[in-house]
Amino acid sequence: MAEPPLLNVSSSNQSENESNSTICPELDDWWDIVYYIVPKYIDTICVIGMLGNLFVLFTYLLHKSPLKIAEIYLMNLAIADLIFLMCLPFWAENTRNKFNWPYGSFLCRSTSAAISLNMYTSIYLLVAVSVDRYLTFVHTLNHRRIRSKTTAKGICLLSWFFGILLSVPTFTFRTVKHFSLWNISACSLDFPTPSWQTADRLLFHIVGFALPSAAIIFLNFSTIRSLRKQAREQRALGTKSPKEHKSTKATRLIFAVILMFLLCWTPYHFFVFLDILYQTEVITGCFWDELLNFGQQFGYTLAITNSCINPVIYVFVGEYFRKKALEVFSQICPWGFPLSWVSFKEKSSYFNIFPVRSSLT
Repeated sequence: MAEPPLLNVSSSNQSENESNSTICPELDDWWDIVYYIVPKYIDTICVIGMLGNLFVLFTYLLHKSPLKIAEIYLMNLAIADLIFLMCLPFWAENTRNKFNWPYGSFLCRSTSAAISLNMYTSIYLLVAVSVDRYLTFVHTLNHRRIRSKTTAKGICLLSWFFGILLSVPTFTFRTVKHFSLWNISACSLDFPTPSWQTADRLLFHIVGFALPSAAIIFLNFSTIRSLRKQAREQRALGTKSPKEHKSTKATRLIFAVILMFLLCWTPYHFFVFLDILYQTEVITGCFWDELLNFGQQFGYTLAITNSCINPVIYVFVGEYFRKKALEVFSQICPWGFPLSWVSFKEKSSYFNIFPVRSSLT
């Protein structure tokens, strides 16, 4: 389903015949740059992302206090990112090897399915946490009973199940196939007919991004509007609820995570949409062919950055995550770590990217 551009060697005989019949200018110098830069970038993202997401998981798991509802979703998001990041070294080597897959059929199928799983699970976890914030601030009284940790854990399991289900076609149709035109054996989707490929891309684009993104944008826009209304009312009355203040701090973290997800993945899905138009011959020609090849490379490179940027957001935006991390570190650090540093750090303008009185509070 989720097909990174480094996997976008066409698997249909029709596409190969079209490539033979259409003479496009050679761009070998540009591809040499891709072969050199992209693997190094992927390796860097993999190292930073693995360390960052392990740090997030250890902080949540080792801290003495129980997880809050939002933290349950964020911890599952970190697990999804870790699964994705463990697959990246294979694709870095694949790009370095000029898309000639060296690892056999099983790893071709399993790593591709894991990439798909990350995309679906991550975006639906963000939908779930957006719904949670929406219920917290927009329908506070009507939905208190359904906002529970048990419900959150059940929704996480459902998101994983849904992600696995939608990744089954990727595992089924991925295979290592020889392409005589390029003289490579590539890990590619090998559908029975070209129409299957178009249907797969449509499902990935609509179910995997367009619909959940629309839900995320609507829910968060409504939440922001409700928060601003509450802030105006509190300023008018000259009061401020400590509980509501804590909730808005947690909400700022979630807003930042969602915003970065959309910024990182939207360019890739824009090129996926153009690729659908190209596959259905709505747009044709060498210009679009090369634009899609390089555009999806750029889009996917930006998209994988999201898997390592979330831990950075937690540290710089998540005030309570910083407190938890410092408290965990103070427990396991053999030479001791003064907890008084926590309050000092919280006062530091270095950490406070969002002002204390933001437009959300």
